[in-house]
Amino acid sequence: MGKRSSEADHGNKKKFRVAHGVIEPGYSGVYATCLKNKEGQCRKELLALFQEKAEEYFDMSQVEGEGEDDDDESLSIEDKIKREVNELNQTTTVTKKEPLKPINLDCMCLVFIKTRKPIDPERLVYGIVKELAETKVKRTRVTNKLLPVTYTVSASIDQLKLLAEKVLKPHFHSGEDQKPVKYAIQVDRRNFNTIAREDVIKTVASCIDKATYGHEVELKKYEKLILVNCYKNSIGMSVVDDWLKYDKYNLQQIYEKGLDMSQDSSRVSSEPAKSK
Repeated sequence: MGKRSSEADHGNKKKFRVAHGVIEPGYSGVYATCLKNKEGQCRKELLALFQEKAEEYFDMSQVEGEGEDDDDESLSIEDKIKREVNELNQTTTVTKKEPLKPINLDCMCLVFIKTRKPIDPERLVYGIVKELAETKVKRTRVTNKLLPVTYTVSASIDQLKLLAEKVLKPHFHSGEDQKPVKYAIQVDRRNFNTIAREDVIKTVASCIDKATYGHEVELKKYEKLILVNCYKNSIGMSVVDDWLKYDKYNLQQIYEKGLDMSQDSSRVSSEPAKSK
């Protein structure tokens, strides 16, 4: 087992190269927070975990090539050109069809792993937190919270509207079978001052058809949480389930809570019954 893990780590070192850059429009992936000065270790352990789970959750024989995952028309021409130029300028040995690519944000306690279809960041992260809660088997050491990003755009109100329409559709506007959803919106901002938090929330909320489907805002007992991640000149978005149930997708907290519950259960079962 130890030999296999060692070989796997060695393979990852050769296979993955950290790209220095920013989050470009059209990217999908996962933000992760981590312990201070452990960004490199965080990227390494997440790449190993994501690679394993991607092969388990998705048909990885269908990995799309560079540029082939731009199947939406929401990107402006300027954003498409900007991204293409950036990717051409990134000198990296990562293969064009590599499904996972770490992006060095040069930001303390924050990393980003870019994903490519068929990997769905929402499904990937949900599967990992659910499995951790059920098995109580810890797979990371320095990673804290996972934040999936279904899609990204440049930071403007117009692009934010297009992003919301695309990301929210399967969760809120899926058609005749769409059920009412209680939801909340959370905005996380780092090195970002382009759009005020209140304006981000109002813009996203305006893209939800409440009248037709009966969706309601619920700040405490919501069914779905819309995550909006604003970083520098980029805005990413996803919709997550069971956010509170799985401790806001904080791997460390899920693991510790699972251990506490297990220990409490063990204590109860081992205590002798008291005679009446």
